[in-house]
Amino acid sequence: MADTGAPGGETLLFLTDEQLRKGIEAMFFAYRGFTADPDRILDQHDYGRAHHRAIHFINREPGLTVTTLISVLGVTKQSLNRVLRTLIDDGLVESRVGRRDKRERHLYLTEKGAVLERELSEAQRVRMRAAYRAAGPQAVAGFRQVLEAMMDPVMRRHYQMLKDGA
Repeated sequence: MADTGAPGGETLLFLTDEQLRKGIEAMFFAYRGFTADPDRILDQHDYGRAHHRAIHFINREPGLTVTTLISVLGVTKQSLNRVLRTLIDDGLVESRVGRRDKRERHLYLTEKGAVLERELSEAQRVRMRAAYRAAGPQAVAGFRQVLEAMMDPVMRRHYQMLKDGA
């Protein structure tokens, strides 16, 4: 990966600490923007980002086991159980006993959960769509490559399984 031809003609092969700092700060501020709209929606329901992440991945893979969700989210069982208990008690998530293994719990969004998931995702899609359109297809592909390269191997496997299942 040599010169990008981008304005400023910065060569990406030999990134300076200053260039990396700018990228890190851009990620921080982009993440704040990316989460701002869903955070406002979540606040109306007294939920946090952990609830959002759980709802997102349960929607993405209906029937996901609690064990897999723990691995995907990188949280403790105790931490996830607090989130799931709230979502189940509020009627957004349904937990079903596994057919093959009765110890497993499989998670599904209820209709109420699906409505909230759509509202949260739409807020993020609007922001992503506008950014992608402004940046153009090559930048979008490059951005995805950078994100995938930053993932730990275990997270990349989870991501790849979801991506391949889409």
